Amino acid sequence: MSATSLFDTFGRLHDYLRISLTDACNLRCVYCMPNEKMLVTPSAKLMQANEIESIASTFIELGVKKIRLTGGEPLLRKDAKAIIQRLSKLPAELTISTNAVLVDEFIDTFKTANIHSVNVSLDTLNPDEFFAMTKRGDFEKIKKNIYTLLMHNFKVKVNMVVIKGINEHAIFDFIDWTKNYPLDVRFIEFMPFAGNAWQLEKVFSYAEMLTMIETKYEFEKLEDAKNDTAKKYKVKGYSGSFSFITTVTEPFCGDCNRLRITADGKMKNCLFSQNETDLLSAFRSGKNIRPLILSCLKNKKLERGGRFDFENIENRSMIRIGG
Repeated sequence: MSATSLFDTFGRLHDYLRISLTDACNLRCVYCMPNEKMLVTPSAKLMQANEIESIASTFIELGVKKIRLTGGEPLLRKDAKAIIQRLSKLPAELTISTNAVLVDEFIDTFKTANIHSVNVSLDTLNPDEFFAMTKRGDFEKIKKNIYTLLMHNFKVKVNMVVIKGINEHAIFDFIDWTKNYPLDVRFIEFMPFAGNAWQLEKVFSYAEMLTMIETKYEFEKLEDAKNDTAKKYKVKGYSGSFSFITTVTEPFCGDCNRLRITADGKMKNCLFSQNETDLLSAFRSGKNIRPLILSCLKNKKLERGGRFDFENIENRSMIRIGG
């Protein structure tokens, strides 16, 4: 089958698959995993390495060209290296999102798997604020591992979730960081998920961020890539760049090419979709999952899972969906 199989009813081609490896994490970021004692999915109910490879292969046969591994923290999986190596042999670009705590243990794995780009979640450059936001003290290790990635010529995107009254002041710190380092810092509007105490008043919008940045920097708009979720800018003369992911105030659904599989094998056609399709149970029963994939895609809504506001969101927590 060709990539034409993965068009939805609105004519959008889906060639990018995000696969969550686990809903476990070694940080406790308030917007993602606010419950310190949150139970993780038992190993037997997670997709196993061979299942991930087979399910991913089916998506590739249907036209997927890029796979991103997410979590939780994907590198926490005991078989993470084996999964990465298996997927690296498939004919698709492989990337990963991580909090970078364990990245130093995976540099060689990333290289042999031909991973060139790594997304790192980091919401402040102040160690005390980091501890307050994550309840963990891994800041210096994360920052060191980001520099290690750069030293080994990986393209590094740093994802910062901006929450009004919590960390918007750190935007300047992150932009300053791009002066001497070729990072792409991406400022993400605070999005609502189960249990993260989201309120519209906590959203520091794209427009507010731009207004704030204009008070200190002279910058230029860069050309955005096709299907890119981020609006990209650069301070003149700086090595790196900065971007905005504007899901709340300026959604980019019209050009969406993304599909998701949760760690327990459920397909979601949109980050905000309430509906899920159980691929793993069908796969374990020996059923052909292609019709399920195409049916799930056919049911994709035009915008934000069919939601026109963010009140009373009914969805998994972010960590149970995958980034």
